[in-house]
Amino acid sequence: MIKQLVLQNREERDFLLAREYQPRLQLEDCREALASRLIQVITGPRRAGKSTFCLLLLRGQAFAYLNFDDEQLARVENYDDLVESIYQVYGDPKYLFFDEIQNLPRWELFVNKLYRRGHKLILTGSNSKLLSKELGAALTGRYLPFQILPVRFQEIVACEISPLLKTATFDPKSRGKIMNRLLDYLISGGFPEVVFDQVPPKPYLETLFDAILLKDVVKRYKVKSASKLYHLALYLINNLAGKISFNKLGNILGLGSPNTAQNYVRYLEEAYLTFTLNRFSTKFKEQIKSPRKIYVIDNGFILAKAFQLSKNYGRLMENLVFVELMAKGFKPNLELFYYRTASGHEVDFMTTRGHKIDTLIQVTYDLSNQETEERELSGLLKASSELKCRRLLIITWDIEATKVIGKKKVQLLPLWKWLLDPNLKDL
Repeated sequence: MIKQLVLQNREERDFLLAREYQPRLQLEDCREALASRLIQVITGPRRAGKSTFCLLLLRGQAFAYLNFDDEQLARVENYDDLVESIYQVYGDPKYLFFDEIQNLPRWELFVNKLYRRGHKLILTGSNSKLLSKELGAALTGRYLPFQILPVRFQEIVACEISPLLKTATFDPKSRGKIMNRLLDYLISGGFPEVVFDQVPPKPYLETLFDAILLKDVVKRYKVKSASKLYHLALYLINNLAGKISFNKLGNILGLGSPNTAQNYVRYLEEAYLTFTLNRFSTKFKEQIKSPRKIYVIDNGFILAKAFQLSKNYGRLMENLVFVELMAKGFKPNLELFYYRTASGHEVDFMTTRGHKIDTLIQVTYDLSNQETEERELSGLLKASSELKCRRLLIITWDIEATKVIGKKKVQLLPLWKWLLDPNLKDL
């Protein structure tokens, strides 16, 4: 029985290896890490391309593949029999690639035993908890984490209009092509099937959204009221870039208590569906008591699930910038926050490096209105004075300029250029 399951997984592996895939930006970094004994742990949302990433990483190597999204495989109880079947089917593989490992009960003990016996392991999982309680407790210091998010705009342009990236300057025609593609990306998002296979985004993402809720939240956490969780997720998506409190969520959605609301929001975050962003404060108590801003892992889910009469491009841009900052390595609520000045002006994002505040970022779609420009500049300048931060950026849709106000300089940059220019990758 177990051997037959492993054989089926080998057939799946060979079928997948025969296909062509678009490489991802982190591939070389992860490939270098393969030389170490450490376990490679690839996390990210369901269908974001983790399995493909690992297949590209291991192509040309002798490796065994088991996909624990297979319910029969996830129900295997005798792990020694499983290892024996792997070696019967694959011979002597150099690497063991376990996909969606969190579906296997007591997986961390199984992985730890394999590691102690000298096996080289690559794991994927659709739950960020792999990097905290479960994995940390069993494998402290024995793994390297990599996070795969939906396709970044830089990867799309490198694939579809790569010659444009090789030019020193962007002529009007090139900029037009890039901005046309960016508008589509802004609305439909970056899940690989949408980007590369051109599946119709709305029905595909509606189904994916429901699958994440069911498989990665309801089943995993044994949520009793799936309908209330579903309504919570919809509420958060419909309040994109808005502020929430757990008390308010509990009251509006009838969740019973703020603790239940907080737990449900945490489940959604661990499943890479929605995220909360804290307001920065040097006082931790004030930080956790302040309202949190809401973001979604991919703009396509807004297209699929939000009750919108018209598209709010400003909020779509802000959400995209949040996800890109995550992809650049900034950890929400550790290195990435929003900020509110003493006078009530809000700055969309504040990034830190070490213990130093690095950059203040505003995001706005339309800066042609003088009142809007003054509001965005005023917020940045007041925050700059309070935080002693001189690196000030406004991400716009199509305006590029530098404004000098007193002794301070504010850079205005189009979204496409911020996403693409390697010299600006740290902004």
